[in-house]
Amino acid sequence: MADSTTFKELGVSSWLTSNLKNVGIEHPTQIQRESIKEGIKGRNVIGCAHTGSGKTACFAVPVLEQLSKDPFGIFALVLTPTRELAYQIMEQFKVFSGSNINIRISVITGGVDMMKQSAELNDIPHIVVATPGRLVHQLKYDTHQLNEYLSNLRFLVLDEADRMLTDETIQNDLKFILDAVNKV
Repeated sequence: MADSTTFKELGVSSWLTSNLKNVGIEHPTQIQRESIKEGIKGRNVIGCAHTGSGKTACFAVPVLEQLSKDPFGIFALVLTPTRELAYQIMEQFKVFSGSNINIRISVITGGVDMMKQSAELNDIPHIVVATPGRLVHQLKYDTHQLNEYLSNLRFLVLDEADRMLTDETIQNDLKFILDAVNKV
């Protein structure tokens, strides 16, 4: 028998619940039931679930829920190991938010002009989805902006954390970012 918990019972606003329903997400999955409410409360969450279980919603829904109440500055930083995942995550944020809130999302990955990305960061998006390596290059390039970029950060998400924490090529970049976040 399926759990009958609703998104509303998890603390998700009606506008966001409606957007989720519009894209075919009517009932939270197990990983969503276990994480969304805690994320909305601002608690640290670590989740592990199979592909297709709705893990992106586990962090996107709490980010959007809180962002809709206080849309100022870079609110969420989502780190992911690949450019492809970064763009998929950005698309999910756009789909979940619908037209209800005007969010600005910046994707910071390799393969895109750094000056263009620097300009996007200077416009202070609400959500930054990035690969660690490119974000480190960007932060080192724009060191005077580092505090401004991170001063309003409310959510730090490590998507595919198991992969990033065990990949030696990512570990130093991740350490640099985490040290920078801890300094603000």
